[in-house]
Amino acid sequence: MSRTTRLSLLAATVAVAALALTGCAGSSAPADTSDSTGTAESLGTLKVGALQTPAGDILTFLADGPAAEEGLTIEFVPFTDYNTPNTALVDESIDANLFQHQAFLDNFNQNTGADLVAVGEAYLPSAAFYSDKVKSFDELEDGATIAIPNDPSNEGRALKLLAQEGVIEVSDDVADLSGVTANPRNFQFTEIENATLPQALPDVDAAFVTSSFALPAGLTADQAILLEGEDSPYYNVLATRPELVDDPRIVALYTLLTSQETADFITETWGGLIVPVVG
Repeated sequence: MSRTTRLSLLAATVAVAALALTGCAGSSAPADTSDSTGTAESLGTLKVGALQTPAGDILTFLADGPAAEEGLTIEFVPFTDYNTPNTALVDESIDANLFQHQAFLDNFNQNTGADLVAVGEAYLPSAAFYSDKVKSFDELEDGATIAIPNDPSNEGRALKLLAQEGVIEVSDDVADLSGVTANPRNFQFTEIENATLPQALPDVDAAFVTSSFALPAGLTADQAILLEGEDSPYYNVLATRPELVDDPRIVALYTLLTSQETADFITETWGGLIVPVVG
């Protein structure tokens, strides 16, 4: 199913839910989804977990304006790592999260037996290789030390980007260094916790940093020595529990996340490092 088709179906769900909430039995007039003041009827509160940047900033932008106009209250629940937002979603501490790509979500479900689902893609937080020592990737010497994330999905992501550049070869299902099938330049890889990769830059020749940690560290697309393109499969998704997929609050949030208004905010705030999705 295409993103456009799914968005249309989700929008239809909101309309049906709104009618159910405001149904005026015995009246031939169209259902009114506003209160006496003319504002949208409340959809309620949705607790959404995310890292502060960029997802938390996007959620705050929506909460302060567009979401309120649609009657949705967004409660942003901040996290500082990639390990806890899914656990919080499973134990129902939050209703949704926005921090991970599909491969990360699949890996979590496989390892834990959870059944979290993706509502749809929201934006691409382009990851990149950065360096304090060289200005371009071609300047890296043979045997250079390269830091990469130590979680399977993002480690594989880093290695695949290097393979696309033609400097190493990897298996189709590469998830860690065991999937490197050829390393002619003898790069020395060091596996590091994702959140600490920006701090590792002075100690290595290059490091792969995802935007959730690159942006707070002041790293930009212009500083990258090798940047993912828009054809990357690692778009972040809005994730939730199966029973909430068609919840009007979830549907409304995803519609807002993929609106032109949100796309404009993303582009104006982060330029090419964060690529919006427009439904």
